[in-house]
Amino acid sequence: QGAVDWKKMAEQGVDFAFIKATEGSALRDRQFAANWQGAAEAGVRAGAYHFLSYDSPGETQAENFIQQVPLTPGMLPPVVDMEFYGPYLETPPEREQVRAVLDPLLEALEARYGVKPILYVTYRSYYRYLAGGDYGAYPIWCSSPVVFPLVPGWQFWQYSHSARLQGYQGQEERIDLNIFRGSRAQFQRLYGP
Repeated sequence: QGAVDWKKMAEQGVDFAFIKATEGSALRDRQFAANWQGAAEAGVRAGAYHFLSYDSPGETQAENFIQQVPLTPGMLPPVVDMEFYGPYLETPPEREQVRAVLDPLLEALEARYGVKPILYVTYRSYYRYLAGGDYGAYPIWCSSPVVFPLVPGWQFWQYSHSARLQGYQGQEERIDLNIFRGSRAQFQRLYGP
């Protein structure tokens, strides 16, 4: 995730952020603790996200996330990032394989944090795994940097993958930008002040 000056981010209008915490059953982002603390000190509402692996059990992925992310007052719901990687870019896993990993992960995260996790999706992952299924109660965060999101009921929209903001230094020069679908009052009703 790189080094982030969260005070500078807040000065540029960043109200909330989702910070990478974990990936799969073993990987933990080394910058997470510093970013989690820095965002809180700057008054930026933060949530943590987990990059879903299709290659390890949901139970151990949940353990990895829970060990990394403290239950913190005011935190946004945890996020499960559903994208494709490696060989799955060309040959996505079957729906049953994804459900076998995703369902126990979601169950464990909801039990620990007391809220339904947010599902971060691309069009491919949403329509392949979530549309018309059993996940309608989960908030959706849609990655769609070119057009208005074409998935129903989304709450967050990742509208840019190419922003440059002062106060960020990382391997990738550009960062993602997101908006909440609603007013500040609606955000606070859902997620607290």
